[in-house]
Amino acid sequence: MIGFIGGGNMAEAIIKGVKSQESGVRRDILVSEPSEDRRKYLQQTYGIKTTESNKEVASSCNIIILAIKPQNMAAVLDEVADLITEEKTVVSIAAGITLSFLQSKLKTKKLIRVMPNTPAIVQEGMSVMSLCECFSDKDIAIVRDIFMSVGKVLTLPEKYINAVTAVSGSGPAFVALFIEAMIDAGEKIGLSRDNASELAIQTLIGTASLLDTGMPPEKLREMVTSPGGTTAAGLKVFEEKGFKDIVYDALHAAKKRAEELAKV
Repeated sequence: MIGFIGGGNMAEAIIKGVKSQESGVRRDILVSEPSEDRRKYLQQTYGIKTTESNKEVASSCNIIILAIKPQNMAAVLDEVADLITEEKTVVSIAAGITLSFLQSKLKTKKLIRVMPNTPAIVQEGMSVMSLCECFSDKDIAIVRDIFMSVGKVLTLPEKYINAVTAVSGSGPAFVALFIEAMIDAGEKIGLSRDNASELAIQTLIGTASLLDTGMPPEKLREMVTSPGGTTAAGLKVFEEKGFKDIVYDALHAAKKRAEELAKV
């Protein structure tokens, strides 16, 4: 049985993905969640079992996904530590919570840290896993399949997780800000807001689909840009305003904050 401690948006996204699978990881799910309304919603929507007891999840499930806020992690781990035995696998999706911190609180060595991102809600997420070397291929495959149900999965050493947090964890907000700016600008240059929104969002979707074929971003940019044309005029402004430097500074700030959270 797969257990979730915490029934928020990311937990729901993963539950939705798992329950939508025709085979593989589709199995019984138990979620602990303090809100009665939220428990009823999850139970009615996905046909899963819910409880208000974190201890029930810890004792009943062999895979336990910690889908709680980082500031609540220590208290929850102290609550359930005695019930998490060596054969159980514990997966944390909380930003800033290190494997060493989990190891200091729990008896099991089967610990995985995962950084998913918001597009998991529509099964287009990007999740990065970091784990110890104590796992069998079978154990790793089960957890990987859980997160593959909501998108793509990459496995990297934990030392890269803060950079991952900046690129794919915070990335959806940065991309959304760019699209928001395109919509605002489109409206200012004469389009209706609805039309500007449809143009900007579909352009994002189409561009992402092209890039997903393996086309390098610089190749796509060159395909769109004619010498002395409209795209070249716009790109010149981005270059003059230091667009790439702004992006670097934003990601660097996000990575630095992730490092700070890991020390708390």
